[in-house]
Order: sequence, then structure tokens, then C-alpha cells
Amino acid sequence: MTKQTSKCQSLDCIFKPKSIAVIGASTKRGSIGREILNNLLAHGFNGMVFPVNPKAEVINSMKCYASVSDIPDSVDLAVIVVPKDGVLSVAEECGKKGVKGLIVISAGFKEIGGEGVELEKQLLGIVQKYGMRMVGPNCMGAINLNPNVQMNATFARSQPPFGKVGYMSQSGALGVVILEYAASLGLGFSMFLSVGNKADVSGNDLLEYWSNDPDTEIILLYLENFGDAARFTRIARQISKKKIIAGVKAGRTRQGARAVSSHTGSLAGLDMAVDALFDQCGILRASSVEEFFNLALALSHQPLPKGNRVAIITNAGGPGILATDACVSLGLDIAQLSARTTSNIKSILPQEASVNNPIDLIASGGPQQFSYVVKEVLKDPNVDAIIVIFVPPIMIDNFSVAQAVAQAAAGSEKPVLGCFMGDEKDRARMGIHGNYRLPIYAFPESCAKILEEMVKYYRWKTKAEGKFNTFKVDKEKAGAIIRRAKPGQLTDYEVREILTAYGLTVAASGTASGLDEILELSEKIGYPVVFKTNQSGIIHKTDVGGVVLDIRNDSEAVKAYKKLKTNLEKKDVKTEALSVTVQEMIKGGKEVVMGMFHDPGFGPLMMFGLGGIYVETIKDVVFKIHPLSDIDAMEMITSLKGYPLLEGVRGEKPVDMEILVESLQRLSQLVNDFPQIDQFDINPFIVCEKGEASRIVDARMTITNE
Repeated sequence: MTKQTSKCQSLDCIFKPKSIAVIGASTKRGSIGREILNNLLAHGFNGMVFPVNPKAEVINSMKCYASVSDIPDSVDLAVIVVPKDGVLSVAEECGKKGVKGLIVISAGFKEIGGEGVELEKQLLGIVQKYGMRMVGPNCMGAINLNPNVQMNATFARSQPPFGKVGYMSQSGALGVVILEYAASLGLGFSMFLSVGNKADVSGNDLLEYWSNDPDTEIILLYLENFGDAARFTRIARQISKKKIIAGVKAGRTRQGARAVSSHTGSLAGLDMAVDALFDQCGILRASSVEEFFNLALALSHQPLPKGNRVAIITNAGGPGILATDACVSLGLDIAQLSARTTSNIKSILPQEASVNNPIDLIASGGPQQFSYVVKEVLKDPNVDAIIVIFVPPIMIDNFSVAQAVAQAAAGSEKPVLGCFMGDEKDRARMGIHGNYRLPIYAFPESCAKILEEMVKYYRWKTKAEGKFNTFKVDKEKAGAIIRRAKPGQLTDYEVREILTAYGLTVAASGTASGLDEILELSEKIGYPVVFKTNQSGIIHKTDVGGVVLDIRNDSEAVKAYKKLKTNLEKKDVKTEALSVTVQEMIKGGKEVVMGMFHDPGFGPLMMFGLGGIYVETIKDVVFKIHPLSDIDAMEMITSLKGYPLLEGVRGEKPVDMEILVESLQRLSQLVNDFPQIDQFDINPFIVCEKGEASRIVDARMTITNE
């Protein structure tokens, strides 16, 4: 057993204790200590419970102990609900007693800053000293709904039924609301944990623990931060192949982010890193808590669609059109029903009904019609999923229709989602037939969004594993350049040498000072050429007029040199010792951009997009978390809105996709080898059709001394 595996299994002391001490249990109704004790008793915890309070002899008809040391039996888990100043001494006593796990509800630690940070550090020291595991501090507790455990060690008012969803929350207050909402929906949980400050037990620990838990098939995460993002990525990638992970990430905007000097950094703002991480790990991302639970309800009760072809069955034309628009806008296809399906449906419907998709049963459609049509459509090989929409007319009971649809869909390997509009009452109880449950929503757009996410996950789960290729490179040469360089932006020469060392083809170029040297170098490279200023401190050369293109001879070179000096002087750039990069002029091909930006929370973010001087205006770029597999790299390319330009339009031949994939992976290898590289841009990279030389035209790189 590895150390990490042992650590994850040790969470049994949190979720599967045989005995629990509530330290800070209270006789006062409504207090947190009293409510936690009541929840343990009211929900039938299958173990011993010991109230601890030095000021009480009996609480809730139970003997109360003055301290955990006074308890005659062993204690697996202690729930600590005492003022912050008493937490350290209680934790020390628990360690001496042999308590294996702590849930520290008490607040006033790292979350308040100042002395709270030091207090939490001391608390963690005690936990590690005695080999305990700790949830919190500043949390609302844990729940395990397995019938063999039945532990509710929280102060929440509601408890959902037992089910297949494991839920982790980084917000205790939101956790209370979540438990109530899940209970109202009838959404079953296996376990729940409010992690609080994550001083010891983290979200990553919980992911690993639930990956081996047979009760947990779906993992829901409410996240405010990731902690160790690299570890999260590694764990989530593995788990998502066998269990569904869905998340809501709070804090979608980045305020006060540090200034960045690259296109990559400026384009990586807002929420790109989270989207990239979730996408690569196969995590479904909800934009709101409501969408979060809409998705969980479907995933808990429906199979995954094996394609994106949707059939819509409705009794009203307008909602059918809304559903159609929503599906198409989200990339779902409206299924073309087989002739057999339409013929069978037509035989039992009135002449006014529409048997084409969307199928409109009209207002007279009742339980029998809905049941028959659902069964027939599920048989159609052209259909991967069904959305059933019902607007209740006065003469038809919506419950009876929901029951009929649920019965017709029971046992199907295709998902069926219901949209029953206009009646909020008891929606959660509708559509239940035995062990089968038809998820029912208020509006058709919700059904379409859920199906989009389900299709996305199925595709991710079933796609081939990518290869993390390692190429033969001159790491020693690149390392020598980086070690010699000062922190900050490298020179054009240094960047060219590093990229060349890693097998990337850079357009022929050189650096010269003075007109005579520049003319000599231009003739050596061969006209036409490009002049670029090489003066230090200039980030975007075109912004200061520091680039002159398509210089065809010596005469034009003299004029270009003078123009370059004039442009720079107008921008107050010193030109006494003007250094110029002379480069071959590349024509043809397509301009793309490749880059990397070190995100403070996620590490290296790799970027690919359509390049050129308008990259920050067009913003057709894709980000992924480093490292990149070959499939990651190809997905970056094909995900661009402008991908058809690379495929070839109006008779043009496609560009060399293989060289793009290889170049992205070579750059990912460079990033892995040298963490000192803070950010870089390759813009433009001129990619040509296969068989022609694709080359880097311009690049810049910044390193740190970290």
C-alpha cells in the first residue's frame, strides 16, 4: 500500500466512524453543538455518540462527559464545536486519547487572516503530530447516508435520501442550502462534506477517496479554489473515465491580476484556466447551482446518450420550436426519424398531428399517445435521446402523462428528459415508475443544455487516450542560454536559439547594428527581407512602428532603416546604437499563434489560435493545461472558430496539421523542462501545406529567477 493510498483510506475515520464525540454539545436549543448532536441521533447513526461539555451532566437524555479523556470507550471521530481559543487544547487531548479523525466546525482561523493563520498552523501541527485526519476548520461537517452508517454530523436542517452522488462544498453556508435543495428534489447523496479551510483534508483527498467508494458514482464539486491544481488535474483525469464529475466554480472573474506582457497572458484572463482544466479532465461545468442540480438529476437517473441526435415529442408547437432552437444552438442534431417510426406514429395520431421531428401530438395527446410514441421513438436507430414536452390542458392530468412516459422509458439505454411546463407543484414527484425516474424540468432549454453536457461527457469518456510524446532535443543548449540570461525578456537571438534547440524551425534571420552591417546581412539572407527593431524594452514592435516588411533590395533597405529610426524616435526610443533583426520575408501559408502563460493558480497554460497583429482583437484562441497530449494539441486546433481556414477554403489545400500538433507538443516539452520560463509568444507561426516548410516568424520569451 502506497503512502498516498493509505492517506486516502484513512478518511474512513471521517466517513465511517464507529463512535463519535461531539465536543461542545450544548443543552441550548438552536445552538450548533445541540443541532449536530440531534442530527446524529435523529438520523439513526449506527454507532456510539458521546456528548462532551464540562458544564452539563446530561444532554438530550444522554450522559455528558467533561472531556474527551473521560469517555471510557474509544473514539474514532471528534466533532469540535468550541470557541477558537479552546480548539488547540481540545485537539491535543483528542490526539492523546487516540482519536483518529477531527471535524472542526469552529471558525476564526485562516479565513480571518492575521493571528488566525498562525492558529490554524498550530492546529495542523497537532493533527500531524498524532497522525489524525482533520476536516476544516470553519466547516459545517460531514454526512454518510449509507444505511450501514447513517451519519449526519452537520447542523443542516434537511437530509437528502441515500443515492449515488458525492457532494463536496467549499462553502458551509451554501452547503446548508444545497442539502435542503437536494432533499426537495429527491436527489440521493452517498456522502457530503464541507471542507472549510482545507488545512488537512482537501478536495483532492476527497476525490481520491470517492474514486474507490462503491456508493459514489457521481461527484459534485462546489469550488472556490483548487489548491494543488496539478494534483487535481492528475486525479480528475483518472477518475472521470469511470465516474462522472461535475463542478461549479465560484470566482469567474479575475480582479487585480498581475500585469502580463504577452498576447497569451492578456488573452488568458477571466475564466480560461478553469474551462481548460475542466475540459481536459472530463469534468462537466455548470454555470449556476440550479444548472448544477438539473444536470445531477439527469445523470443520477438516466443513461448517457451515445450520440447527439435528439427527438422532441410535444403536445404544443411553440415549446417544440424552443426546444429545437436550443438543441441546434448547442450543437445537438434534430434526428431524422426512420420511415418505419413515422408510419407507426401516424397510425395512432389524429390527422392534425405532426409526425416529423419535433413530433407534435397536439393538445389532445394524453398518456396513451405519449406512451406509444416514446416507445416507438426509442426503437429508432436514428435517435440517441428524447425530450418530452407537456403543456397541461385542462382536460388531461399531467401526473398521468408523466407516469406513462416514465413507464414507457423504463429500461431504455437511451436518456429521456421531461419538460412539464406551467405546474411547479410536486414536479419532483412526477415521472417515477418503480425504480425508474424521469427527470422533469420547467423549460425546454434546460433539457437541451443537460443533453449537451451528457453528450460531451460521453464523447470524452469514450475517446482514445492521448500520447505525451517526448522528442529528441538539445536540452543542454537551451539550458545554458536560460541560465546565462537575466530575468526578464530574452533577446530575439536567445529565443531563436532556444526554439531551434527544441526542433522548431525559425525563419532565417540575424542581428546587426549600423547600416553597413544590416545591408551585408540582408544580402546574406537574401531579399526580400523584414527589418525588426531589437531594442530592449519593446514588447509589441508593431505598436511603435518597429517592423518594416517586404524589403526587396539595398535601396529599399536604406529607406527602411531610416524609416525604422524615425518611427522609434517619435516614440522616444533611443536609436544611437540601433540593433535590427533582419529576417527572410515569408509569404503564403496561414498565420497562427502559439504561446504559454504561467497562471498563478494553475501553472502553465498553453495557447493556440489564429495569429497575426490582430490576435488580441479577434481572440480566436484556445487554452489547455500543460502538459499536452497529441489529442489535446489536435483538439486545440480543431476547436478554433477559424479552423475551416486551416482546413482549406475555396479550393485551398489544408495546412500541415501534423507539424502544428508536433510543434505544440515540443513547446509543452520545453515548458516541462524549464519551469523558469514564465511566458512566451510565437506569433506568427506561418504554417503551410504539407510538404512545404512551416516557420516561426516572430517570438518572444520571458523568464524568471524562481
